Amino acid sequence: MDLNSRNLKVILGSVYLIFLFVGLYFLFSMIDLKDLTNYNFIKSNRDTIFLYKSENFLLLSLLFFLFCIVWVLFLGFASPLLIFSGFVFGKWWGFFIVLFATTLGATLLYYFAGLFLKNFIKEKLTTKFSKFIKIFKKNETLYFMCFRFIGGTPYAIQNVLPIIFDMRIKNYFLATLLGSVPSMFVMVALGSGIENVIDENESLNFFDVLTAPNIYIPLIGFFIILISAIIIKKIFFNTDK
Repeated sequence: MDLNSRNLKVILGSVYLIFLFVGLYFLFSMIDLKDLTNYNFIKSNRDTIFLYKSENFLLLSLLFFLFCIVWVLFLGFASPLLIFSGFVFGKWWGFFIVLFATTLGATLLYYFAGLFLKNFIKEKLTTKFSKFIKIFKKNETLYFMCFRFIGGTPYAIQNVLPIIFDMRIKNYFLATLLGSVPSMFVMVALGSGIENVIDENESLNFFDVLTAPNIYIPLIGFFIILISAIIIKKIFFNTDK
């Protein structure tokens, strides 16, 4: 079977889109978005999830790990995974699960997108990111790791962008893993902090949330990362040099 044949690419692309839309349909059929802002709904479902976790910790960890991979493969954004992982599994275990799962999912997406959509992605992204091509060619691992750290680009685009640089897959995996550590840890810690605040309070107000150490410390970390990202961008991605 020729992996580069046009018919095969059309079939696989169609299957991908079908699974994507079916998954979104069932997701939004099962969840009412209004409930996600309802504190009582969140707290009651937290208790249900934690009861299941106490009885099936390894199974829940495995299922979430696999879900993260599939979520990233289907172009899902990372923030909900990070918050949920910290909320359910805690700061450290949640961080390691989501870091390795999203890195693996992103690497698989990069591989398959490069295999079947390489020309399309190059056509759409090369012009927009052409100024970075020479920079990435100098040291693709270092610069993509910095690019991951800086962020500012939608997660799905980050995952397929190195296709225009023809980045080696082992370097992609390593740069994604290391570059994602700071921002992911802060977001997972924030999710863990939210869980602690919910556990300790029957009701919430904005002041209680902001003054909780489990919340404001990750937020301080976020702003430190933001400032660091600006500095790194000026040092490594200054295209005026």
